[in-house]
Amino acid sequence: MNRKAKSSPRPVLAIDIGGTGLKAALVSLDGQMLSERQRIATPYPCPPPILVGALVELVRPLKGYGRIAIGFPGVVRDGRVLTAPHYGTDVWHDFPLARALSDALGHRPARLINDAEMQGLAAISGSGLELVLTLGTGAGTALFRDGELMPHMELAHHPVHKSKTYNDYVGKEALKRSGKKAWNKHVEKVIAILSALLNYDRLYIGGGNAHKISCKLPANVTLVTNDAGLEGGGFLWRQSHRS
Repeated sequence: MNRKAKSSPRPVLAIDIGGTGLKAALVSLDGQMLSERQRIATPYPCPPPILVGALVELVRPLKGYGRIAIGFPGVVRDGRVLTAPHYGTDVWHDFPLARALSDALGHRPARLINDAEMQGLAAISGSGLELVLTLGTGAGTALFRDGELMPHMELAHHPVHKSKTYNDYVGKEALKRSGKKAWNKHVEKVIAILSALLNYDRLYIGGGNAHKISCKLPANVTLVTNDAGLEGGGFLWRQSHRS
């Protein structure tokens, strides 16, 4: 008896929204990249209509996807943006970004999550307490316990040194202002603070500036590729979703 082969699920369109660049690619449900990565600079000023329009143009070369996964640098909940530190929370607060992109891209279902959390979905082992730290325009964090995403903490805006927040201390401007050597010392201090605060089993460091780390890292700290911010979009559609 002839049987029809099961068709593979359609790819996920993964979108990684950053303070410096916007990236997109097609990925499988197990996080494999299925297309070339598309990238453009983040436009400024960047209110919702400008960002949505830029993302529509960014993903135009990518075809055949069935679902959308979006990583956003701020606090998000139920498909809506609560805070947007890089773009202005006043114009972004309560904006339904998942629905807006779904509507703009053919009404395909869309899920929205914090960008560090989306990167973490591709990086973690799924065992124990695992922390993700992203070093890009600012600093982002995501915490997982046995593979389950914990409530989001905006550690990036918490004071870490005198009046400086994590963003001020290890973000892009801190690297530019202090230089690579001093910035690496700041990264070392942040790792020590996060270890004492959370007693994590593993720490994964990603983001656009992770490759500039030259200090000696503890044995339970791993650098992850920046593509994890897109690869996590596949895993986002494999698990139950609460954000």
